[in-house]
Amino acid sequence: MLGSLAVVVAATGGGYAVTAQPRADRAADDRHADGLPRRTEPVRRGDLSSGLTVEGTLGYAQERRLNAPGPGVLTWVAGAGTAVERDGRLYELGGRAVRLFYGATPMYRQLKTGDKGEDVKQLKRNLAALGYGTGLDADDATFTAGTATAVKRWQKAHKAAETGEVGKEDIAFASGPQRVQRADGQAGDEPGPGKPVLTLTGTERMVRFQLDAAKVGTARSGDPVTVTLPGGGTATGKIDSVGSTANPDGEGNGSGGGGGGGGGNGKPKVQVTVALDDAARVQGPDQSPVSVRLPGETREGVLSVPVNALLALAGGGFGVQVVENGAVREVPVELGMFGQGRVEVKGDALKEGMRVGVPSA
Repeated sequence: MLGSLAVVVAATGGGYAVTAQPRADRAADDRHADGLPRRTEPVRRGDLSSGLTVEGTLGYAQERRLNAPGPGVLTWVAGAGTAVERDGRLYELGGRAVRLFYGATPMYRQLKTGDKGEDVKQLKRNLAALGYGTGLDADDATFTAGTATAVKRWQKAHKAAETGEVGKEDIAFASGPQRVQRADGQAGDEPGPGKPVLTLTGTERMVRFQLDAAKVGTARSGDPVTVTLPGGGTATGKIDSVGSTANPDGEGNGSGGGGGGGGGNGKPKVQVTVALDDAARVQGPDQSPVSVRLPGETREGVLSVPVNALLALAGGGFGVQVVENGAVREVPVELGMFGQGRVEVKGDALKEGMRVGVPSA
């Protein structure tokens, strides 16, 4: 006989917990006069995924602030949404353009003949890529006389003073092409040393979302995901990073331009970023809402029933009500994986296509 127990399924860090709690028997309006359930669902055979769908946002790569190198008046600033490539103007201070060069080491000093370091190597590689460094050894970290000559060629091309030296007021290093997220200053402002002029991001589209800390095990770096984009299209990608610190609603995870979903329920969350496989093809306004499907584990060819078809048996364990030939019988089942609102069930008496009773609501 069925006990007066309800089956409660709760997500945990490792998957799902299934418990039985006291409750009244199913309401009479769930049954016909003959005692048969009003609503039934078939036992299905097929693939079952434990994947999870979460809400996120479509944005750009990690934000960074570009500060003024020294005192002066801004005379031009790139507008929000502008894409800047190598040697492109970011802003002008006192009429002098600060241009973008590629490199991981920041521009922190005046570069001149005799200097050595990774920043020198970056400078030479950029000059060579732009066609000004013919004959330069771009892997050498020394600022040579040839480097000074290449710098002068670059300065001449931009109608600047041909000093053969490069300072923080001339270039800013970043990892690659940059997009202006917002202008923190405008023409006529005097930002002062160390004050932000621009907030930049990479130009590659990426997705961010927040995940309850209890579910963080469902997302691992390198896992494939499917993203439903604004307008209904989809894109594939891989999880690029999973935050190492859980904070309320994902705050403080270095999200850089939007937390990305999460619902604001106050539960500890981690920030997860997704790198898209074909980011150049993805369109949509910055911070557009998207859905992210994490595939989780997949079981192939298993029998499953709706989760709410489960009943706690009086003698222990779980079962389903099989409706067959105008009668109802209880069939004990062994539970497997949960996913997509269904649960894998095993039992010798179960067959594909059988109908099982489910609550009306």
